[in-house]
Amino acid sequence: MSETILIVIAIAVLLVLSAFFSGSETALTAASRPRMHVREKRGNKRAGKVNRLRERQERLIGGILFGNNLVNISASALATSLLIGWFGDAGVAYATLVMTLLVLIFAEILPKTYAIRHPDRIALFVAPALRTVIMVFSPVTQLLHKVVDGILVVAGGGGGRSEEALEEELRGAIDLHAVTDDEAAREGLMLRSILDLADVEVAQIMTHRKTVHMIDANDPAEDIVSQVLDSPYTRIPVFRDHPENIVGVLHVKDLLRQVQANNGRFDKLDIAGIATVPWFIPDTTTLLYQLQAFRRRREHFALVVDEYGALMGVVSLEDILEEIVGEIDDEHDLPVAGVRPQADGSTLIDGSVHIRDLNRQFDWNLPDDEATTLAGLVLHVARSIPDVGQSFALDDFRFEVMARKGNQITSVRAVRRQTDGTAPHPG
Repeated sequence: MSETILIVIAIAVLLVLSAFFSGSETALTAASRPRMHVREKRGNKRAGKVNRLRERQERLIGGILFGNNLVNISASALATSLLIGWFGDAGVAYATLVMTLLVLIFAEILPKTYAIRHPDRIALFVAPALRTVIMVFSPVTQLLHKVVDGILVVAGGGGGRSEEALEEELRGAIDLHAVTDDEAAREGLMLRSILDLADVEVAQIMTHRKTVHMIDANDPAEDIVSQVLDSPYTRIPVFRDHPENIVGVLHVKDLLRQVQANNGRFDKLDIAGIATVPWFIPDTTTLLYQLQAFRRRREHFALVVDEYGALMGVVSLEDILEEIVGEIDDEHDLPVAGVRPQADGSTLIDGSVHIRDLNRQFDWNLPDDEATTLAGLVLHVARSIPDVGQSFALDDFRFEVMARKGNQITSVRAVRRQTDGTAPHPG
C-alpha cells in the first residue's frame, strides 16, 4: 500500500511540474515585451530574467518542451505500471484514458488558460526557477538543437526570421491596435507612416520646381524684400540669370537682420551674400535617411536634383513630418486647393495633387510606385497624353480628364466605384 501511495504522490508531483512547464511556456510567449523592457529599465530583476530567457527563444522552448515531455511520459509510465498491477492488461487502456484527462485538464488547459489571462505576472513568477531548469537541461537541449538544425538544413527550412517578417508582424500589431477606436486609428496611421519612411523617396513628397517660389538675385533689393514679404515661406531659393542656377537659400530672418544692420536701407543689401550655401540632394534619397540628415546637419531645407543634376524641386523637414502626422498648416500657409468633392459623389482633383496625399486623406489605395501626382498616374495608365473628356479605369476607380494645359493634365474627375455600382463620397 505504501508503494501505491508513493506512486500516486509521484504522479501528482509530475502533473504539477507539467503544469509549471505548460504555464511557463504560455506566459513567456504572451508576456508584453515593451512592459518587460520598461520594468527592467526601472530595476526589476525578474523582468530582466524574463528578457534574457526570451533573447534565446530556441533554447527556452527546447528546455520547456524537454522538461514537459519528460514529466508527462514519466507520469504516464507510472500510471500505466500502477493500473496494470490493479487491472492486468486492461490497465493500459485505463491508464491512457485517465492520464489523458488529467494531463489535458490539470497540466495543459488549466495552467495555460490562467497564464494567458495573467501573462506578465506568471512570467515574472516563473522566470528564476525556469532559468535554473534550462541551465540544467542545457547540455541535452543543445544536442537536440543540433539534430533539429541538421534536419532543417537537409529539408531546406534553415534560417531565422527575416527583417521583412518582423516588420510585417509589427504592421499587423499596429493594425490590430488601430481598429479599437478613432484615436487608435489616427495613432495607427502615424505609426504606419513612420515604417514607410524608409521606402518613400523625397521625389514623392517634394514641392515640384514648377510651384517653387524663387528669387532672382539680379532683381533690385527693394523688389526682393517685397517678394519675401509676400511669400508664405521662410526659406526661399535664390537663382542668378536662370532658375537652374541656384546660388543660395535666403532665410527671412537673415534678410531682416541685414535690413536692420543697414538701418532700413535696401540699396546696400547683398542678397547673394546673405543667402546660405544651397544643399542639393538626390531625388532617390529616402525620407528616413533625409530626416536623419536634417537632424545631423541641423538644417530644414534641401534642393532636390535628378541623376543629371537638374533641379527637380525642394523638400523641407516639415514635408517629412507631414508624412507622419498629416498636414500641418500655420497662419502663414496658403490654403491647399486641389480636391473638390462633387454632389454626385465624384471628386475633382488638380493634376498636381500628390497620390500619397489622396491615399492618406481618403483612405484610398492608388499606386504611387510609378507616379507621384495624379496627373502622372493618369499618364502612366493612358500610355499617352490624353485629350479632355477621355476616361480610364484603374482598379475600382475611373478617371476622366477634365482640363489640360498644353501637355499638362490640370484637372481630373475621380470616381470610386463600389460593388453595387454607386460612386460614394470619398470621405
